[in-house]
Amino acid sequence: MADFIPPKNEVPERRVTEKAIASASGERPAYRPEGAGVEPVARPASPYGAHKEGPPAKRQIVCFSFYKVQPKWRRLPAHEKQAHKDAFVEVLNRWNKPGEFLSLTYSTVGTRGDVDMCVWSIGYAIDELNQMRSELMSTPLGGYLDSPHNFLAMTKRSQYQIDRPDESEGEGRGAIRPGGQKYIFIYPFWKTRPWYLLSATERKRLMDEHIRIGLMYPRVKLNTTYSFGIDDQEFVVAFETNFPEDFLDLVQQLRETEISLYTLEDTPIFSCVRLQPMEMLNRLG
Repeated sequence: MADFIPPKNEVPERRVTEKAIASASGERPAYRPEGAGVEPVARPASPYGAHKEGPPAKRQIVCFSFYKVQPKWRRLPAHEKQAHKDAFVEVLNRWNKPGEFLSLTYSTVGTRGDVDMCVWSIGYAIDELNQMRSELMSTPLGGYLDSPHNFLAMTKRSQYQIDRPDESEGEGRGAIRPGGQKYIFIYPFWKTRPWYLLSATERKRLMDEHIRIGLMYPRVKLNTTYSFGIDDQEFVVAFETNFPEDFLDLVQQLRETEISLYTLEDTPIFSCVRLQPMEMLNRLG
């Protein structure tokens, strides 16, 4: 949808009222928005922040970081590579704090050509994520890693009612609870701008079909996270399952739904194998 451009003889109404504030030194008056310096008040509840039937949920910071090891690392002596792996795993283990911060590790060796592994981190503060990543990249192995893909997102309650019990109990629909499945399929996601101009009733109608099909595949667990304004994509979705064939059939069936007309982009797709940190690193070669 094209941006609105006012006719040349019209000037858009100012959104902010300004007051001239004379300085004590007699210099040119400064300007500031009306109300500047006033203590902020709590913003009203947003229809996008929580499902109307649920209490506010504490949001998590979620990051999917993908790494590619440089070929020269594989040519290092075995004892040196092991020392590098030990230091990397030590950082991952130290940052696994129950109830505060969690990192899950996955291998993409053999499933993607541009990345070798994924670290899925879940916490409550961007600062902690920043510090943890800094410590990982400061290890000897970090000097041999490239990161061609990194997706930052947050959790929030869905605007749409989802009836699957494991996604509605407690904080389940406002927090990520990794289920321990062997495989995960991750991709960034964008909807078209016309989608956001549809009425709430129409969007619910389209989403109802989408949700109905998803419920037909109970062995596939969906984790939806939101990236509006904090990363390039709008969503990051991660499907956990022990049965890749179920996920393939689910995606193929969803392609036939009306709502798929409003998908702008949903690639790249990462097929990942859940492994403990050391085993993930051992598979680097």
